Amino acid sequence: MSKSLTKRSEDYSKWYNELVVKADLAENSGVRGCMVIKPYGYAIWEKMQAQLDKMFKETGHENAYFPLFVPKSLFEAEEKNAEGFAKECAVVTHYRLKNDPDNKGKLMVDPEAKLEEELVVRPTSEAIIWSTYKNWIQSYRDLPILINQWANVVRWEMRTRLFLRTAEFLWQEGHTAHATREEAIAEAVQMMDVYAEFAENFMAVPVIKGVKTESERFAGAEDTYCIEALMQDGKALQAGTSHFLGQNFAKAFDVKFTSNEGKQDYVWATSWGVSTRLMGALIMTHSDDNGLVLPPKLAPIQVVIVPIYKGDDQLEAIRSRINPLMKELRDKGISVKFDDRDTHKPGFKFNEYELKGVPVRIAIGQRDMENNTFEIARRDTLSKETVSGEVVVSYISNLLEDIQNTIFQKALDYRATHITEVTSFDEFVEVLESKGGFISAHWDGTAETEEKIKELTKATIRCIPIDGVEEEGICVFSGNPSNRKVLFAKAY
Repeated sequence: MSKSLTKRSEDYSKWYNELVVKADLAENSGVRGCMVIKPYGYAIWEKMQAQLDKMFKETGHENAYFPLFVPKSLFEAEEKNAEGFAKECAVVTHYRLKNDPDNKGKLMVDPEAKLEEELVVRPTSEAIIWSTYKNWIQSYRDLPILINQWANVVRWEMRTRLFLRTAEFLWQEGHTAHATREEAIAEAVQMMDVYAEFAENFMAVPVIKGVKTESERFAGAEDTYCIEALMQDGKALQAGTSHFLGQNFAKAFDVKFTSNEGKQDYVWATSWGVSTRLMGALIMTHSDDNGLVLPPKLAPIQVVIVPIYKGDDQLEAIRSRINPLMKELRDKGISVKFDDRDTHKPGFKFNEYELKGVPVRIAIGQRDMENNTFEIARRDTLSKETVSGEVVVSYISNLLEDIQNTIFQKALDYRATHITEVTSFDEFVEVLESKGGFISAHWDGTAETEEKIKELTKATIRCIPIDGVEEEGICVFSGNPSNRKVLFAKAY
């Protein structure tokens, strides 16, 4: 199996694209800008989805499903949201094809089948959901509404990259309605915290929690909370967002409720989402020049067993040794695969599972059979140990936990050495070009300064950190007074 990848140090972007394809995660499709997520990639997404879904339900949310199509008049109702997404919208104008009389065997759009109202293919679902909530909400007794949907959305991107930016992608979007401003803000912050917990405890990706600046915030939101991760090439990646929408959508769709004092008021709203972009974050945070490195909690196969044998008799003897081990591992909730394919040699299999990032590999041959041992290799460090059969189950269980913690710590250490405080714009530019990562610097709070820095360096304000403290200083660009530092970076 050819697994040679371009080295990260040579061309990080090429390394990423090759890895996604060679590790069988996804590939480009017959539709420009859209991807096919292959079974192995989808298995990782399913594990992400299952864990997030559990966390959403533990915080009181329920799943529902809303239409893919949004009537244009509804989409236009909240002006900022409509304007923010207008350039990325796919629009359905007709509902039928017919045979083309001038080109036999071809089809054409039937001009008589024009829709009375054009339909936007959802880039996000606030409009269709809030037009529905109008029918669901009359009084304070109907609140809060805590709904999530797992869906696909379409944003017509011109420059695409597998998982990171595609014209159609999978995601979840939460949409909640509340009686008070305070309750809605608490919800938005809570969901940012849920995302951060998932990223760190399951993806093993350290994140910084923060608030977006006005120019970076979601169209139609009053505040956008976010988690920002740092990839191995020193670029940031927005890994999840949670929006406090105020009463903007309630006013746009006239969603009012009667309070327990008998007064009428507009509902307060949030929305929040993560997408298959998390797959890109997972790949780029941990993987190396040999292939994927997956955190055990999200690996479709946590342990693979490769037999080394000559002839069917030896294979059967190994199988009889392996079967009880597999049962014990599965009883502990560990996913395990026994690769007894006779079409590929052990070396091929070792390379394949290294490329696919399987956390633990067990090899067992004739000598291991005689000594009651197993050769165990861990994917993250590529180190091997010979382990006695008497302790192998507890050893593997502890090893998986250690791998999860080790790859998180490695990513955390990388980030720690790539957050640089600067006080001058010359230093800002030098660090950005030579080292990358997050740059912590004072900002005067104006959109003009933010835009000028972006224009000159391609770096944006990734967030105003939640745990940041107010401190007097001088803006790194304008020299004007500043009361806090923000994090800048180049980003995906």
